[in-house]
Formats: sequence, structure tokens, C-alpha cells
Amino acid sequence: MKSSLIVVMGPTAVGKTKVAIELANHFETEIISADSRQIFKELTIGSAKPSVSELNSVPQHFVNHISITEDYDASRFETEALELIDDLFKSHEAVVLVGGSGLYIKAVCQGFDEIPEVAKEIREELNRSYESEGISFLQDKLKIHDPDYYEIVDLNNPHRLIRALEVSISSGLPYSSYLDNDRNGTGNKRDFNITKIGLNLDRELLYERINQRVDEMVKNGLEAEARKYYGQRHINALQSVGYKELFEYFDGNITLQEAVETIKKNTRHYAKRQMTWFNKDDSIKWFKPDEVAEIISFVEEGPSLPVRLFGGKT
Repeated sequence: MKSSLIVVMGPTAVGKTKVAIELANHFETEIISADSRQIFKELTIGSAKPSVSELNSVPQHFVNHISITEDYDASRFETEALELIDDLFKSHEAVVLVGGSGLYIKAVCQGFDEIPEVAKEIREELNRSYESEGISFLQDKLKIHDPDYYEIVDLNNPHRLIRALEVSISSGLPYSSYLDNDRNGTGNKRDFNITKIGLNLDRELLYERINQRVDEMVKNGLEAEARKYYGQRHINALQSVGYKELFEYFDGNITLQEAVETIKKNTRHYAKRQMTWFNKDDSIKWFKPDEVAEIISFVEEGPSLPVRLFGGKT
């Protein structure tokens, strides 16, 4: 039988790491992180990486994987993750993929259509417009060119906005159309089974957990971590929630308290966009993060996992 990939996804702060570790221990396997920020070595507090004890409890790949100075995207993650998955399946019947980055998860589960080359002049013009008119210019332009991607992208990340715009303008097609690898009816088929587990909480409870997590980050030294990389603020990895707001504080534009409250607000908005992305996938089975026993039963009873994992015969 085919090997199986167990995918654990959901909004930020919902408790994905804990569930993934319990699943990995139960199925005696390893974890691949699908988190576009935990992949960077330098970003520890602001990316809410697993604790040292969590990282030591089960092998976890693509955490502390590269430096913020390196270019990295979902396409490269697809290549590297699939190579690792293929290698892990040589010694494990199942592998756990966990994260909240919808693009990274889609890259592994489905892949993308090939994105065409972009004219250098278009990228340069968009960058000039961003520098002169601010991020609101990019947001408004994306809403016109690709309203679907506008609904799910991190609107505070200029790099991602420019990337979507340059592809849309250059090709004449929405950037989001290239994320649907079945656009031409030629989707990339994987040679392993996939079981998708979604984790979510009531909105009020999730937002409370987000606010508490941000307070904990500040307590654990988020300000010092952001200040350490303040001189590299132009790097794409730092164009994300938790760092951009503190850079505004360092610039003297807002107070520290205003920065913290804005981090909370932007993180809540990010969680909402994550759910907008995940809710478009009907193949996800949803649970609360404390329903680990139910999740294990669902995985074991499903058709996608080799029965020999549970003492049966294939």
C-alpha cells in the first residue's frame, strides 16, 4: 500500500505543534514543518517556534532550516520537502506535516502550475510605487487584479503583494490561478496518500489565545529579538507580523504599547485569512486541538493509512 502523509493545519496559536507531536509519537514517525517563518534560524520568539523540549521530543524538519538572508519560497519548499518525504517513507509508513502556511501545505499536497517569467521592469515599477505611495497602493492594486488572492494573502507583507502583482500584470492572469494546479486539468499527482486534519477553536477563544501568545512573546524578549535585526528590516523574512510593528516603534512612529496591540490585531487578521484559505478545501476533517484521541481514531479508521501500522496485514 502507499505510504501516508498526515497533514495537521489550522490558524496560528490553535495548538498545532502539540497535536503533531502526539501524532508523531503515536505513529512512531517524524514531523515536517510547513511554517514559512519557523524555517528561519534567526526568528525564534516572533515565529513562535516549538520549545527546546518539543523539538527534542521528536525529529522535526524545516525548523531552523535556513538563514533570513536566503531567498526561500513555496516552490523551493515543495522540492526539498518532497525529497525528504520520499526518504522518510523508506523507514516510516507515515509522516506528519504540520503548519499554518497554506501555500507550503498546498505545495507538498498538490504543487502549482509553472509561473511564467516576469519582466524586470514591472517589478522595478511596483517597488518604486511602494516606496513612494506605501503599502496601501499595493493592496488596492491587488484587490483589482486578483481579488481571490487579496482575501488570503498577508496584506502587510509587501514582498508577497508585489510578487502577486508582477505575475498578474505580466501574464494577464490572476496570480491565484497559478496556485490552482488543476487550472489546465493537469494536477500533480502524489504517490502517497494524504489525510488532512484541521484544528480550530471558537473565535473568541482563539483570539484570546493569540493575545496571550503575543504577551508571552513580549515577556520572553520579542523586542530585543526584533531590535537585533532592525538593520536588516528590508529582508523579506522580516516583513511579517511581530517585527514590522516593532520596527515602527523603533522608528519613533508609535509607542511600544501601540506596537504590541497592533501585533495582536494583525495576528488576529492573519488567523482569519488562514481560515479563509483552509475553508476552501473540502477534504479537511476538522477537530478541536484537545480531541487527539478522536484524531488518531479518524486517521486509523481512514482508508489512507497502511493497516500494518496497527498490527494487521497488508
